[in-house]
Amino acid sequence: MSAVFGRLDRYIVLAIFGLSAVVGLGLVALYSFINFITEVDSGSRSLGVTQIFTMTLLLMPSGLYVLMPLVAMLGTLLGVGQLAAQSELTAMRAAGYSNLRIGRAALIAGLLLGVLAVVLGESLAPAGQQAAERVKSVARGGIAAGVSSKPVWLRDGNNIFLIRRLLAEDHFADAEIFRFDDALTLRSVLSVEDADYSQGVWLLNRVTETAFGGDHTRVDKHETLEWTSGLKPEVLRFYVLESESVSASGLMRLIEYLEANGLDASDQRLELWRKLIAPITVTAMVLFAVPFVFGPTRGGGAGQRLLLGVLVGVGFHLLNEVSANLGALYGWSAPVSAGTPTAVLMVLALIRLATAR
Repeated sequence: MSAVFGRLDRYIVLAIFGLSAVVGLGLVALYSFINFITEVDSGSRSLGVTQIFTMTLLLMPSGLYVLMPLVAMLGTLLGVGQLAAQSELTAMRAAGYSNLRIGRAALIAGLLLGVLAVVLGESLAPAGQQAAERVKSVARGGIAAGVSSKPVWLRDGNNIFLIRRLLAEDHFADAEIFRFDDALTLRSVLSVEDADYSQGVWLLNRVTETAFGGDHTRVDKHETLEWTSGLKPEVLRFYVLESESVSASGLMRLIEYLEANGLDASDQRLELWRKLIAPITVTAMVLFAVPFVFGPTRGGGAGQRLLLGVLVGVGFHLLNEVSANLGALYGWSAPVSAGTPTAVLMVLALIRLATAR
């Protein structure tokens, strides 16, 4: 193992990690400060300073997740650049440590940073965003996060749900259920005052059922009705949340539900692929940064490398957004829309690393 991953490899990885941690701390602090000032300037009387500060803290993992490619780029530029400035890279190369081996060590650092991005995107960032929304929703209207204050339309097989008040993911009120047959003929409408989910079924309370049959209409009232449906509480939660607030596993379940009911899942599918490709993007950023240290920027100092990293990081972010929007506009597949910028960056990184002097 030591021959595969030696002491110098660990030294380079730790150098990248150390500077990435410093850069990450600085960027997240700036990102959070801007969020805090934005919320304060919005002038919302329902949110106090303490609540805004709590929301800012809860959104820090989300901010780090968004900034991870830039953090990886700047951390690598400064970390490997520091080794170059102290002539440590020169000594390594003189001892037979090739550019490709330096790139391999950087690749390992990039993979580890990519794992961190996965942890952030799958658990910490969604949990923080949902908790922050909970604080905001409760402060503004006493409605828990993950609950929509607007009417929610959903399809479940031949049934259409109109939920006017979603009180919790397993509790809604003031709803109507439109029941159609296979020929899309309206057969009945259920007006529901209140509904709770328990043991795999929805318990509908105080229901007025209007049935349409031929030339007559029948109205029945039910104190309670049991309703078995594919509309599970977790689907309701994922549906009303922003896609960025849902983990990849949650997006998969939501996409499965939407596709099973013939609903458009293109936005959710694109967001899923962006989450899946995020760790590869972080790794590509690290590899792309390494060759710049071998070139003329070595003599420009940390400031020039920092500026270079910011420009490349911002440019890549813009390219990523343009690719996603063009994909939505022209109907590209989600993997193409989400993965093209990262694929181009990775190819350029490998070419530059192989030809670096």
